[in-house]
Amino acid sequence: MLPRRSFLLRLPALLWLKDSPGLGQNDSSWRSLFDGSGLGQWRVTEFGGEGTVTVEDGQILLDFGNDLTGISWSGDFPVLNYEVSLEAMRVAGEDFFCGLTFPVRNTFCSFIVGGWAGTVVGLSSLDGLDASENETQRIMSFRPRHWYSIRLRVTSEKIEAWIDEGKVVDLLTVDRKISIRPEVEPSRPLGIASWRTRAALRNIRMRTVQAH
Repeated sequence: MLPRRSFLLRLPALLWLKDSPGLGQNDSSWRSLFDGSGLGQWRVTEFGGEGTVTVEDGQILLDFGNDLTGISWSGDFPVLNYEVSLEAMRVAGEDFFCGLTFPVRNTFCSFIVGGWAGTVVGLSSLDGLDASENETQRIMSFRPRHWYSIRLRVTSEKIEAWIDEGKVVDLLTVDRKISIRPEVEPSRPLGIASWRTRAALRNIRMRTVQAH
């Protein structure tokens, strides 16, 4: 991912917390953010050096960038008490295929899936520490050309995230400094990006949730 690319973590895989009720594909509370035929209210993020973004076969395809390629939401979006879900695939490359940047009250954070040589999952940044350095870090293997279901929940006290049915983030945000890396600032308020990796996205949705 972003600097420290020579820093390859070699930690044992960590068990997921089995605490997900499932994505509820037929739940009417979900609002689709991608109709499968065009970008709609998504725009190509102007990182500088971004690759091409196309829509094909019901997917948004992010091509290799130097360094980032992504899309950003141009419509209204809540800052608390919401969930975002999508499916993402690493088509080619070795770094993150889903960098989901999202609002948290008056700031922003990023959920990184497959960064730092392809294996790190976590939030960037917490108290100034990247996903490779803070307690949300998980080491996971991701198969190429395989769809992964990703879900993120933001409430007044927590950030939670799931990959498939495994809960990988369960963070109390009280008294924590939440921020994003400067490189992904163009993704605000809501964006999805890849780092030197060709990625595919589909089934992007959101819903509001009850505070807890």
